Amino acid sequence: MTAVLVYPLAALAEIAGCFAIWAWWRLGASPLWLVPGVAALVAFGWLLAQVDTVAAGRAFAAYGGIYIAASIFWMWLAEGHRPDRWDLLGTTVCLLGAAIILAAPRGA
Repeated sequence: MTAVLVYPLAALAEIAGCFAIWAWWRLGASPLWLVPGVAALVAFGWLLAQVDTVAAGRAFAAYGGIYIAASIFWMWLAEGHRPDRWDLLGTTVCLLGAAIILAAPRGA
């Protein structure tokens, strides 16, 4: 699978899984929230392992920028907190960093 497809799906799975734990722990949601939360985190790990790269660390590092952007988007859509200009600037910097990591020419 390509990173363009995997990273957004992995971010959604990770954020959903983490939010399920947050909802149970911090918001008093039912412990049953942990079942889909754990399933989402397993899906996240599986998805991230599908990235075609020789170095897991590089896949994880580039994913970090995508995760940050997805987290800001989640904050806006799921939690109702609109991102401010600093959120957007920081997200842009992170996405540029992820793009550099992913698109850099590397010799064999």
